[in-house]
Amino acid sequence: MAEQTMKITAADGVHARPATALVQVAGKYQSDVNIEYNGKSVNMKSIMGVMSLGIPNGAEVTFKAEGSDETEAVEAVIAKAKEEGLGE
Repeated sequence: MAEQTMKITAADGVHARPATALVQVAGKYQSDVNIEYNGKSVNMKSIMGVMSLGIPNGAEVTFKAEGSDETEAVEAVIAKAKEEGLGE
C-alpha cells in the first residue's frame, strides 16, 4: 500500500472543481485509490464520495492506493492536488 499525507491550504478547502480533477486522475489507475479525512475513507474515483467529506482549509488528508500501480497513483493524485492549489 502506498500513502501520502497532505495539508490542505486552499482557502475554500476541497471544493467541486479541484475534487473533480482529482477524481479524473484517480480514475486513470487500476489500483483502489482512497482519500481519508477525519476518520473516514472514501473511494477517490467517486466525486460524491470525495465531496461528502467536506474537507476544509487546514485539514490533513491522506491519499492511499493499493494495487499494481499504487505508487504512481498516489504520486499523480498528489501532483494534481498541488497543481490545483490545494496544498503543499
